[in-house]
Amino acid sequence: MTNKNETLERQIIELVAIDRIGIPIKSMAGKIDRQKPKLAEGIALPENNYSGERVYARIQDEEGMKARGMSGAINVFCERHPQYGKELKGLIAEQRTVREPTLYFGMQPGCRLTTQDYLEVMTHLGFSEAKAEGMYSELMDASRKISRARDEERSILIG
Repeated sequence: MTNKNETLERQIIELVAIDRIGIPIKSMAGKIDRQKPKLAEGIALPENNYSGERVYARIQDEEGMKARGMSGAINVFCERHPQYGKELKGLIAEQRTVREPTLYFGMQPGCRLTTQDYLEVMTHLGFSEAKAEGMYSELMDASRKISRARDEERSILIG
């Protein structure tokens, strides 16, 4: 294998590894993001205030300006300018052909990433070697439980 091919191989290995590491992390982040509002809404504070031994919380009405959402703005525009609003909605509904460069990547049949491949990527992400080693098995266990089949080709927009 030439030096150029070795570099390319290493770059694609890093992409596959970071993609696989990202799957359980994104899944966990999604669960956390869905759970926080539910937990917050379930907290009933006496007199909108609580100060405990280790934690505190308060409910406070925040006043400020908030931008109108895109669909709300379009609806107001359509009410004010029915003729142009109809044209605007038509333009939005129009489908267009797009050409977006996409990189498809994956592992060759029968090949696997090594522990070292994953650990290198994790240290490039800023984890110390010790932290990366400590997190590796947990991440891989979570990844195996929630991720798609390892042999499938994956893709990413690059343009």
